[in-house]
Amino acid sequence: MSLPPANPLTELYRDDWLLAVHKPAGLLVHRSPIDKHETEFALQYARELNGGEHVYPVHRLDRPTSGLLLFARDPQTASLLGQAMMANAVHKTYQALVRGWPPEEGLIDHALREHAVDKRLKDEPQPLREAQTRYTRLATTQLPVEIEGFPTSRYSLMALHPLTGRKHQLRRHMQHIAHPIIGDTNYGRTKHNHYFTERFGQGRLMLAATDLHLTHPVTGNPLHLQASPSEDFQRVIREIFS
Repeated sequence: MSLPPANPLTELYRDDWLLAVHKPAGLLVHRSPIDKHETEFALQYARELNGGEHVYPVHRLDRPTSGLLLFARDPQTASLLGQAMMANAVHKTYQALVRGWPPEEGLIDHALREHAVDKRLKDEPQPLREAQTRYTRLATTQLPVEIEGFPTSRYSLMALHPLTGRKHQLRRHMQHIAHPIIGDTNYGRTKHNHYFTERFGQGRLMLAATDLHLTHPVTGNPLHLQASPSEDFQRVIREIFS
């Protein structure tokens, strides 16, 4: 008799109203029409951690992004958190490994076109939505590796703070300023992605949700939730910045 699969989520915080977990890269948050064949979702594993009771996702992480994911444990709390999200009262921080050396800090204010929800409309023009991301450069490195005709390759570890919540916002914004995230197969640089895949034996998106600052929707107290990047992320960072 085979054992049930281990729960891939790590519980980080729990109270009567909230459940925060670490989601690994590669796991969908919930069912998606784009990935109809998938059978495993963070939502079902969070429900398992919640004793089989329903949980309510209050934000999303892209499938290839790892890190901090927050659920409400009842619909009323989910509604309050949704209102806080809409009011930009929940502050998120991500870490990302990007190509090149961006400025030490800055604001990307670049509108993004919405993605069509219905594939049949993908060729129809979608509306532009304002989008802003603040960033801070945490560390830089230069590797003696020739890629794209340059004798050395530069990379930076970044802290990214989305001020809006557009689809793939961080990935698209870093591409917009010519410093795409390593491992991004949609918006990144293929040759740099291939180098990291060959060197580390895996090609994950180097983007991790690490912090949430918010006011607790029920108690009114300030709440800071944290998640260290997963070991596969940290191993790459340790090796190339050592």
